[in-house]
Amino acid sequence: MDKVQHLWRQHWPLLVSLASGIALFVWGLGQTGLVDETPPLFAASARAMAESGDWLIPRVNGLPRYDKPPLVYWLMGLGYLLPAQAQWNPLGTWAARLPSALASIAVMVALTQLLRRWPQPGVAGDRRRTALTAVGAALSYGLSPLSMLWGRLAVSDALFAALLGLSLLLFWHSQARRATPPGRTGQGWRGWWHGWLVLGLAVLTKGPLAVVLVGLTLLAFAGWQGELRRQLRGLCVWRGLGITAAVALPWYGLALLVEGEPYWRSFFGYHNLQRFTSVVNDHLQPWWFFGPILVAASLPASPLLLLGLARALRTAAPPAPDQSLARFASCWLLVVLGFFTLAATKLPSYWIPATPAAAVLIALTAGSPPRAGCRRWPLLLAWSLSLLLAVMVAAVLLLAPLWFTAVNDPEMPTLAKALLASGLLQRAGLLWALAALAPLLLWRNRGQSPWRLLELQLPLLGFALLALQPLWALGDRLRGLPVRQMAAAVDNHRRPAESLAMVGVLKPSLHYYSRRVVLYEGNQPADLANLADRLGRERRRGQQPSSARQQPTVLVVIDAGTASLPYWQGLGPERLASAGIYQLWRLQRSPLEARAAELARRGIGPTWQRPRPERY
Repeated sequence: MDKVQHLWRQHWPLLVSLASGIALFVWGLGQTGLVDETPPLFAASARAMAESGDWLIPRVNGLPRYDKPPLVYWLMGLGYLLPAQAQWNPLGTWAARLPSALASIAVMVALTQLLRRWPQPGVAGDRRRTALTAVGAALSYGLSPLSMLWGRLAVSDALFAALLGLSLLLFWHSQARRATPPGRTGQGWRGWWHGWLVLGLAVLTKGPLAVVLVGLTLLAFAGWQGELRRQLRGLCVWRGLGITAAVALPWYGLALLVEGEPYWRSFFGYHNLQRFTSVVNDHLQPWWFFGPILVAASLPASPLLLLGLARALRTAAPPAPDQSLARFASCWLLVVLGFFTLAATKLPSYWIPATPAAAVLIALTAGSPPRAGCRRWPLLLAWSLSLLLAVMVAAVLLLAPLWFTAVNDPEMPTLAKALLASGLLQRAGLLWALAALAPLLLWRNRGQSPWRLLELQLPLLGFALLALQPLWALGDRLRGLPVRQMAAAVDNHRRPAESLAMVGVLKPSLHYYSRRVVLYEGNQPADLANLADRLGRERRRGQQPSSARQQPTVLVVIDAGTASLPYWQGLGPERLASAGIYQLWRLQRSPLEARAAELARRGIGPTWQRPRPERY
């Protein structure tokens, strides 16, 4: 018992951060299916690696997938190697989501450990305030709306953000440790090379972008500190880049050797250079797009983040290396903001690499008491605005019956009714209201309590567990379950060598759960012509071309809206099953080809052979 109490006294911040991370990212992870659109592509590629033994190039739906390097697929694939998948991983989500979840937990623990070992100005010398600030940083990261979402998705973003963040934290630790006299706190971590090793893993997760973001951050920080040469020399840049290259480049070399020009053109040309220089997949956003994302990603503590950033920017004299974490986090955040603002393609997930830096700034701002002679009103204003934002979110959720009935999602026509009947939005609103009230009700004195950030965060932890995760499960029941039911119907009705297509609303999870190659086409007339032509001409792994005489029928999963369009009428389908908005048809190919020929006479022909870099 004494050992347990000693362990708790010494390490309770780490234990609290670890337990919170497990609750946020692992609890109930396998209870819902894969979320369309992108996660099933990752999961199917990883499962194919595990089952085929080909661990070099990810492949999905019979085609190579060049968009990301392999590390996330390898980690998912290790889960798919485990036996008894049907018992512990029936929906495929444990194996596919666990890398994102564990990576997010690792960031929470690393933030806690770093801030405990290196107390920053305002908290140094106060062990309780230091510990609470460390836990506050971990929860600021874990409770970020972006972290809560992407940390439970089967994609590469959370893993990339974690590896990038861990490498930057290790680089900062390295320079702080070099400048600290022997015997000072923080001397336990050794090795200049750790950050470079983790950076190599980040390059294996999402490509050379990791080196760009880390390099710009280190250069900005060293230049701002006025010691560019000393810091770069201390980081052993050339040897470090050699370690990063040794970790990452062998796979890239093998991929180029095996796949050649198509891989070079797709990964480096399209998924890296073209995403930065031009808009892809209609992800056009205004230049100020990441301003609102910065605010939304740190709700409700965004005002504390902005105040912390302003304080760091206003500091004229360079702080001591071991007291410079706020300045380093500001460089980190501003580099991500500037780089992706310049990029032509903009997505909310691009902000995730900045969330650890934002968490540091929030925790340091909230944890540091007002210093003598400093104005208190900026901090009081930031706290007031943070609580006001929590009140506004609570009001929106509590008033859901007045506005949510106007929400109309064609894929989930019963969403509004089901959500309002569940009471989950009202529960979420009450928890956000408690987050706003708790710091006020527990206000201890005019000075700043070190508990105040946790008083704001703990109700939000309850929101994540008691409202957000049940809402996720409800959405899966309405949106994901019908696709899984269609996949089961395909297994029941499919004849040998019969092709499978999905038209209208396109769901990669149909491929994942049916384990069949799926020919995906939209709801335009040319898409019908594409389907008829592809059945006779397209060749890929698991799909061989055939004539209508060789294979007279095709299974088609079609949504109700597409099925009602004129050019899909009169084809005489055999309706085999239905679920949600979807129907499973067996179509004779001869009337399908006749309709395609009719469209061709009107000048509407197939377009599927035109380059489509992200076709699945």
